Amino acid sequence: MSVLTMNNEVDVSMAHPLFLLLLRKRIVMELVKFERQLRLMMMLTQNRNHTLEDLGKMLGMSPRSVYRYLEAFKMAGFVVRKTDKCYYLDKSSPYFKDITSLVHFTEEEAYVLKRAIESLDGGSAMKQNLKKKLYNLYDYNILSEIVVRSGMADNVHFLYEAIKEKRQVLFKSYKSSNSHTVKDRIVEPFAFTSNNNEIWCYEPLSGKNKLFKVSRIGKVVVLDAVWDWESKHECYFTDIFHNSSNQCLPVKLRLGMNAVNLLLEEYPLAEKYLFKEDKEHWILQTEVSRYEGVARFVLGLMEDIEVLETLEFNNYLRKRLVFAVKKITR
Repeated sequence: MSVLTMNNEVDVSMAHPLFLLLLRKRIVMELVKFERQLRLMMMLTQNRNHTLEDLGKMLGMSPRSVYRYLEAFKMAGFVVRKTDKCYYLDKSSPYFKDITSLVHFTEEEAYVLKRAIESLDGGSAMKQNLKKKLYNLYDYNILSEIVVRSGMADNVHFLYEAIKEKRQVLFKSYKSSNSHTVKDRIVEPFAFTSNNNEIWCYEPLSGKNKLFKVSRIGKVVVLDAVWDWESKHECYFTDIFHNSSNQCLPVKLRLGMNAVNLLLEEYPLAEKYLFKEDKEHWILQTEVSRYEGVARFVLGLMEDIEVLETLEFNNYLRKRLVFAVKKITR
């Protein structure tokens, strides 16, 4: 039996052995539960799709138990979404950014770390410990899939090396959506965007700083030539729709629930420019570098968005609509 002290605390040293055994068992069970909850939360913040069955297999528990954890997350204030039987934590959840910034890299960053770890000499204990820690977050198959899927991770790795060594690179078969061409580009890369999806480069041929999408680069070849134009390197303003230029254009929109949900899912940086107007409407007031990105968003959800400002943006939308109607009626 347990013995209470004057402070109503359990004196474990005088407790019955059976009580100690049960106490240890309970502590272990709670630790296992806590570990599984943490691992589940990490899985739900990855850019991957997981069904209840998938999550159960990875955690060593039944789908029903996983579902109970998801319900507990909801009760704690997290927004748990379900799409085609797959679950994930919505980016609008409280502390989502804190969680992802603490426990996650982007997949490309994780693969770059994997390459760096693999480059260490031999089978040292440090190398094995680093690999174990990385694979606790991203299993080997996930990291390998990145390369098989698109080669983006290799491109990111070589671009990081080029920036560090201040070297020019060759973009093999870059697919440009602006000029609708596929051709090689020689550039001086100098800065990634925050998610590694795009990179700022100075292009000597055009004499301009440009933002290139990593996914559109066929292959990155690091050249022997060093930077010649470092004094001209400049990052321009990048808006929440991932467009960049040296200008800032104000826009103000009234959004319904569907529009605001899609906005936060696709463009999470928009959150700090939103405020709630009433139960069913939100106001987005921000600046954009060009109208193209915000226009695509507005035209795709016209029934749930009202343009409040500016006259210039309204005129731009009218021109886009006239052009679209002409294409349809041809």
